[in-house]
Amino acid sequence: MSIEIIGMITAAPASEVDQPLGNAVDPAFVARFAQAHEAAGFDRVLVGYFSNGPEGAVVSSFVAAATHKLGILLAYRPGMIAPPLAARQLATLDQFSAGRLALNVVSGGNDEDLQRDGDYLDHAQRYARTNEYLRALKAVWTADQPVDFSGDFYRFQGASPAVRCTQRPHIPIYFSGASATAVQVAAQHADTYMLWGEPLASVAEQVACVRTAATAYGRTPRFSVSFRPIVADTEEAAWKRAAEILEQVRENRVRLGLPLTEHAPENVGSQRLLAAAGQGEVLDSRLWMGVARLTGARWNSTSLVGTPEQVAAALGEYYKLGVSTFLIRGFDPLGDAITYGQGLIPAIHEHIARLGNPAEETLQ
Repeated sequence: MSIEIIGMITAAPASEVDQPLGNAVDPAFVARFAQAHEAAGFDRVLVGYFSNGPEGAVVSSFVAAATHKLGILLAYRPGMIAPPLAARQLATLDQFSAGRLALNVVSGGNDEDLQRDGDYLDHAQRYARTNEYLRALKAVWTADQPVDFSGDFYRFQGASPAVRCTQRPHIPIYFSGASATAVQVAAQHADTYMLWGEPLASVAEQVACVRTAATAYGRTPRFSVSFRPIVADTEEAAWKRAAEILEQVRENRVRLGLPLTEHAPENVGSQRLLAAAGQGEVLDSRLWMGVARLTGARWNSTSLVGTPEQVAAALGEYYKLGVSTFLIRGFDPLGDAITYGQGLIPAIHEHIARLGNPAEETLQ
């Protein structure tokens, strides 16, 4: 089972320990950031969706122009652009990037964030719309003649399929969403289902759940898990750095007036991650929950801490569960991307090569 390693880039320097103070868009930084990921051996980079930040498709086009082979995983929120135009927009980007585009479909898990962009649907309606949206996109992408479509959320007639995706049958779909409703939509559409960095037992449970749901549709998705690795030459040094990062995050949140306790996230993924953080500071030997607990786990915020070889071995345990895509990003985003390329990414490939295909064997 081949593996894929994904990083994440932003349009300006930013992280939990370094809030941006300058312009929201820094083209020179984006080019340097993207090229650092390519040089480090990442397969793709995630370009996030932010209702208060730069538009991801435009950032992705700049990343594609600044690199040669780096794949792009564009976070995309259904409902912001009508499906016929979205199909042309994304197929155009797939063409200009020479087939390097993938789509991370994010329906949204925070009402306030969604309402900034004028979206007032509730959770169930959002996922119903996402299901219909993806059916509409695929209909246009795979058609040989103009497409008519009529659904509960979208209706169009004679949509042109002239702008084709470079990839066949269409751009790959990565899917995020941990609720039962989200899993049912993922089962129908996800080529890769994405989880945050939960403990091994929780990931095993979710993989089994999604795999069973997808089987009903004759589908077999890949699985991705996201972490914030903290690596150093020694385990002691790595844990020391983790403690320093936690203090920096704490100081930054105090400075910005953000809560440190009593978090109540709306989305199920964050609720699962925060519940795991309540089980202890360190789980499964080196899964560190410190930042997730402090920030309310609003995004992927759990870390694997240790030497490159130790973190690679920890990722190998997820690989044994059927996970073949690892999204890794650091708290020092650019510096850590370079560091990962020097030690962690080679260690991951070496460790997985030694494991062979245990996940495939468990399915036989």
